Amino acid sequence: MNSKRIAFLGFGEAARAFHQSLSKKDPALEFFAWDILLLDQSSQMRDVIESRNVAIVDPSDFGDADWIFNAVTADQSYVALERIVEYLGDDQLVIDINSVAPDKKRRSAAMIEETGAEYLDMAVMAPVHPHHHQTPVLIAGKMVNDLAQDLTELGFNFRIISTDVGEATAIKMVRSLFVKGLEAITVETLLAAEASGCLEEITASISKSYPGLGWPDFAKYQFERTTTHGHRRAAEMRESAATLNNLGLTGSLANEIANVQEKMGFVGKPTSGETDLTERVVQVLKGRRGTNT
Repeated sequence: MNSKRIAFLGFGEAARAFHQSLSKKDPALEFFAWDILLLDQSSQMRDVIESRNVAIVDPSDFGDADWIFNAVTADQSYVALERIVEYLGDDQLVIDINSVAPDKKRRSAAMIEETGAEYLDMAVMAPVHPHHHQTPVLIAGKMVNDLAQDLTELGFNFRIISTDVGEATAIKMVRSLFVKGLEAITVETLLAAEASGCLEEITASISKSYPGLGWPDFAKYQFERTTTHGHRRAAEMRESAATLNNLGLTGSLANEIANVQEKMGFVGKPTSGETDLTERVVQVLKGRRGTNT
């Protein structure tokens, strides 16, 4: 495999994780990135990118990349590609790892392929830590079979789903309804129990009924995931809602899960050594009930 120039459109958690392990897997790879937070002078994004020895470029420079990872947030996935599409052309590949509805990825693919570039629907099926770019992924797109060798050589842990864009992300969107929904129902149940003064009774009862979940560590993990990633998960769940609506089902459940996730995101990350978030979460959320977030 020839050395590649890899660009990251968005340099959040997933992009940083992919870069960290890819740069070790093949030191000959060249990396550059652009993130919308670079437009904010108060943002630390510039320091974050430069500290990893990744070159900062303008959107117009994405025409020089071999592979482009679209790694923004679900609500910005199409908009971000619009920033670079006029600079793309033949022999380029856009790898879209955003968690969005199949229709959105199909629209993105159509826009990218009009330039002569290729588009890959990649669904990341687990947290990117600790396995980074070797986290299990599903892929779909016209060129999946042609890409298999390069992805294998770079150490990606992938499974080909289809040559049709949208079929990989569909699996992620449906699965996310359960995973993020379980998070939401867990934190809402425990917050309601805390507010009602029956937290010990509820946790004891659930622990007995569902011992396989591993209480109380399971509950602590759900609180950590939602407070740390609630905003991103909310955007993903709205894409899950769109997926269900497009299937003729009801996306309202996913939208309510999104609301819970977003409110938890406002609580913020747990402090170092903090083991019981419930009281702080209750106080923060009391001021947000009934608001549109």
